[in-house]
Amino acid sequence: MRQIFVQVPRGSGDRVVEAARANDGTNITRIDARSSDDQPTDLILIDIANRSIENLLGALEDLPDTRITFAPQGVFALQPPPSETPDQVTNVTMLSPIEIYLGGLQSIGSWRGFLGYAAAAGVIVWIGLFTNSAFLLIAAMLIAPFAGPAMNVALATARGDFMLLRRGLLRYFAALGTTIVVAGAVSLILGQQVVTPQMISASQISEVAVLLPLIAGAAGALNLSQSNRSSLVSGAATGVLVAASLAPPAGLVGMGAVMGEWDIVVSGVFLLFLQLAGINLSGALVFRLVGLSVRGARYDRGKRRLFPITLGVTVLLLAGLLFIQFRTPPDFQRSSQSQRATAILQQTVARETAVQLVEANVRFTRADIEGQNTLLGVVYVQRSSDLDPDIIRGRLTLEI
Repeated sequence: MRQIFVQVPRGSGDRVVEAARANDGTNITRIDARSSDDQPTDLILIDIANRSIENLLGALEDLPDTRITFAPQGVFALQPPPSETPDQVTNVTMLSPIEIYLGGLQSIGSWRGFLGYAAAAGVIVWIGLFTNSAFLLIAAMLIAPFAGPAMNVALATARGDFMLLRRGLLRYFAALGTTIVVAGAVSLILGQQVVTPQMISASQISEVAVLLPLIAGAAGALNLSQSNRSSLVSGAATGVLVAASLAPPAGLVGMGAVMGEWDIVVSGVFLLFLQLAGINLSGALVFRLVGLSVRGARYDRGKRRLFPITLGVTVLLLAGLLFIQFRTPPDFQRSSQSQRATAILQQTVARETAVQLVEANVRFTRADIEGQNTLLGVVYVQRSSDLDPDIIRGRLTLEI
């Protein structure tokens, strides 16, 4: 529930009350008041369900000099009889489209703080990748300001809002650019020359990498559409989910460019565009499902053609990236192919009755051999027979 304050010229209050009752408003109160310019006004206080806010605002659009205030926090609207209070407070609905849209606009803060967080994320993600510290990468995800612009792009796609789309993309690439430059600058200043295991791990892409941005976009849009008491999942948690797919690749691009490791740079750029396309596709579709459209109360900036055009470009970008991923193995499939090779290796050793498997590790190496992708497999086995170790080693090597 939301509490709305509607201020209209004296005599128009009855119409506001009627509109509020028609949209299931409760605890309606009308007060004779005076405006800031000392004009007589009617002030109407209304408790109303989230889903009905846009319909109410639409009914009041043609009233002259109407001023509306409502806070983004929910309220408990209690009515007699007291015995029905539990049922009244559990009637929680999703936010109205106008609340979702205005909330997205309010998330566009000052550039100074926005870029400051992006720069801080660049330093922390560099430390995490350089020192192989997973918890520092999580810290970088917590402060990286990528979730807001990414979700605003999805919001603009759903509403067909070119102005918001342009601003969202500008802030998205500005934040990524800042993180990339800062991570690269730290590598340059400290003279980094060695690619760390964490960098290698972050640069290796799985065949199912597209699932993360698709889920992140849907989760982010769902979180922005829910009222603040309808879910135990916080906005910060979904923000981390979005940033998880963006912060490490951004750091990789900066660090790899300074070191001349262009394969890492290509992997990072591929991931950044894959994340943007996936988040925008699923986020925009969820926003449309919860009721956002190109027209609404107090909103007429949407262009009907922009939604299918932007969504079509997103789908084409995503399809193109997936085509590149699956047509150029193993460059963008190293993680999945390593796991598949490990499974095959384990199956091969299991067929050899003379030994038992202790451990098997398979990974792509950093060997700079032209025209070759080196896959290194290390197998530890324990003999279970008296067969000569050299014979066992030869048989296993031949089978593998």
